[in-house]
Amino acid sequence: MNWDEIKGNWTQMKGELRQKYGALTDDEVEEAKGEQEQLVGLISEKYGKAKFEVQKELDEWWNNR
Repeated sequence: MNWDEIKGNWTQMKGELRQKYGALTDDEVEEAKGEQEQLVGLISEKYGKAKFEVQKELDEWWNNR
């Protein structure tokens, strides 16, 4: 997963992330601004998943989109 690419396309990615992770608020997604650690931590906390699990999900999602 290329986080530099995600940061560069953050406006577009926000909407896709909100679709995938509906429990995230617009403000939370906006605050993350494509920062990998912050986004993984936020999703992990919201969904009760381990960070490595969330990272794997995000990698798969990014590679299959």
